Amino acid sequence: MHKRRFSRIIRAVALAIGICSLTLGATDADRPNILWITAEDMSLTLGCYGDAYAHTPHIDQFAREGVRYTQAFAVAPVCTPARSTLITGIFASSLGTQHLRGTVPLSARIKGYSQIMRESGYYCTNNVKEDYNFVTPATFWDESSDTAHWRKGPKGKPFLSVFNFMTTHQSRTRYEADELETRNRALPGEARHDPQRVPLPPYYPDTPKVRTNVAAFYTQVTLMDGQVGEILRQLQADGLADNTIVFFYSDHGSGLPRGKRWLHESGLKVPLIIRFPKMYEHLAPSAAGTTTDRLTSFVDFPPTVLSLAGIKAPDAMQGKLFLGAYASQEREFIIGIRDRIDEVLELSRSVHDGRFQYIRNFMPHRPRMQFSFFSERTPIRQEIRRLFREGKLTGDQAWLMAPNTPVDELYDLTNDPQEMNSLAGTPEQTQRVERMKRTLFDWMLETRDLSLLHENDMLERAKGSMPYEFAKDDRVYPIERILAVASKVGEGRGYLSVFSRALGDADPGVRYWGATGLAVLGEECRPARAALSQALADPKSWVRFAAAEAGCHIGLEQAAVTILAEGLQLPNIKENLHAAQILMAVGEKARPAMPQMKEAITKAQDLQDHGWYMREVLSHLIEQLEGRS
Repeated sequence: MHKRRFSRIIRAVALAIGICSLTLGATDADRPNILWITAEDMSLTLGCYGDAYAHTPHIDQFAREGVRYTQAFAVAPVCTPARSTLITGIFASSLGTQHLRGTVPLSARIKGYSQIMRESGYYCTNNVKEDYNFVTPATFWDESSDTAHWRKGPKGKPFLSVFNFMTTHQSRTRYEADELETRNRALPGEARHDPQRVPLPPYYPDTPKVRTNVAAFYTQVTLMDGQVGEILRQLQADGLADNTIVFFYSDHGSGLPRGKRWLHESGLKVPLIIRFPKMYEHLAPSAAGTTTDRLTSFVDFPPTVLSLAGIKAPDAMQGKLFLGAYASQEREFIIGIRDRIDEVLELSRSVHDGRFQYIRNFMPHRPRMQFSFFSERTPIRQEIRRLFREGKLTGDQAWLMAPNTPVDELYDLTNDPQEMNSLAGTPEQTQRVERMKRTLFDWMLETRDLSLLHENDMLERAKGSMPYEFAKDDRVYPIERILAVASKVGEGRGYLSVFSRALGDADPGVRYWGATGLAVLGEECRPARAALSQALADPKSWVRFAAAEAGCHIGLEQAAVTILAEGLQLPNIKENLHAAQILMAVGEKARPAMPQMKEAITKAQDLQDHGWYMREVLSHLIEQLEGRS
C-alpha cells in the first residue's frame, strides 16, 4: 500500500477512535479544555505569517507547535458584529446585531456556545470584552470580568477560558514619534521598530507620520505577543498544557486605514493558529507546525468548539464545523458583511472563494473613506486627508480618497494580493462577477439578511424584540421584493423606472431602495421628479431622507433640505443621525439647515453613542460650511 495512503487511513482510524471517546460515555477527564486567546484589530502581522518586520517570538513558537490556518476570516471588519457571531454561531445580519453600537434584545431562542458548554459541564470564563450588541445573559459565563480565569474554576472540571487583549486595538496604536521612542526604549533592541524600515502598502503615502503610525502598530503587536506568552506560560505552570486545545486569532483586521471597517482582506483576513496537545492530536487537521488552507469563518468557530467538546451544535447555528466529532464538509466561500460603523452608514457584502474576492457596494455614491470621528484621530488618516487637500496624492496613494465607490469590485488575490486593481467590468471576468454576485444574493435570501432594511425600519418591524424573530416571516419582511430593487442600485440609468415604481410600493423597505437608487443616479434621476416630490412626504423618515438626497440633485433642494432639517428635530436619535448623514452628503446645499444643525448639537450634548455620532457629523459639516476645515 502506498505510504501516504496508509498514513491517511491511520489518521482516519485515530480520528474515529477520538470521536468515540468524546461522544460515547465521555467523562470530564476525557474532554479537552479550550483556551481562546484573542487579539484586537490585527491582520497577519506576525513572523509566522511571513511578516519579516514583525517581532512576535511567542506566537511564532506557538505556531510551530500548532496548525496555522492561512484562509481564516472574520465575518465583519469591526468588533460588535464579529463578536455577536463568535458567541452565537449566527451571522450578525441574521440576528439584527450588524450595526456597531446597535444594541438589540436577545431572543430567548438564541444560546451562546459558552452557555451550551456550561450546560454540558464546562466552567466558562471571559476576560473581559463582550461587545455582542445585546446584553449578555448571566447564563453565558460563570464569570466575565477583567479577573476571569480558568484558575477560579473547580479542580478537575473542564474549562473554556477566553482572553481578549486590547493591546493592538485601534485606540492604542495611534501615538506619535515621542511616544514610540519611549516605548522602544523599554523593549530589547531586537524588538524595537524603526519607522524607516516599516513596510508600507501602496495605498499609503510615504511620510514620517505614516511610518511612525505603522511602527507604533507593530510595537503594540510585539507587546501583545508578550501577553500571549504569559498566558501560555500560566497554562504550562498549572500542568494544563497537555489537555488544553488552544486557539489564537484576532477579531478582524488592523485598525489602520483600509484594515478595520473595509471588506478587503486587510479588514477581514485574520491569523488563526490552533495547538492540539498530544492526547488530542487525533482531532487536528494535520501535524504540528503545518498549515491548512481550508476556508474558515468566524461563524464556524462556535459549532466547531462545541464539536471539539463532543457536543452537537444547535440547528440555528449557521457555520460549517471544521474540527471534532461533527466536522462537516469544507465551505466553498466566505461571506463578509459591512454595515453602519459608528456614524457611517454603509452596506457592502463580499464573497471570497479562496482566490478571488468579490465585493458588492450597495451605497456606491459614498466616498471610499467617509468621515468617521473615531478613526479621524488616526495619524495616517489625518496625513492622507492633508496631502489630498494639498493636491499631493496621486495613483495608488489616492485610492482611499476616491469620491465614490464601485458597485462591483473583483480582485485576484494570487496576482494582486493588495487588491488595488479591480477586475470587475473586464470582459474576461464578466461571468465570474455574475456568478459570485448570484452566490451573494442567494446567501442574503437564505440567511434573511436584515441589512436590506434601513436600521430604523428593522427596529420598527421588530417591535421591541430581537429582529431575528421576524426575519423569516415574509409577511413582515418581504425580502425578495426588497432585494429585487436593492440589487439594481448603482447598475445604471436603465433601472430608473424600477426605482420610480418602487416609490409607490406598499412596503417601506422597497420604497427606501427606490429612493436610494434614484439618489445614486444623481442628475440622471430627473425624470422621476414627480415621484420624488411625493416621496418627500412619505410617512417613513428613512424613505423621506433618501428621497431628499435624490431631490437635491434635480432642483428640489429647498423642500429636501427642509425635510432633513425637520429630521434633526425628531425625537428618535437614530433618525436624527440619518438626517445628519444625508446633510453631510449634500454638502453646500445643506447650508439653509445650519440653525437646526446647531440646535441638534446642543440637544445631543448629554446623549451617548448616537448622540455623540450626530454631534461629530454636524460639527464637521458646519466647519466645512464655515470654511474652518
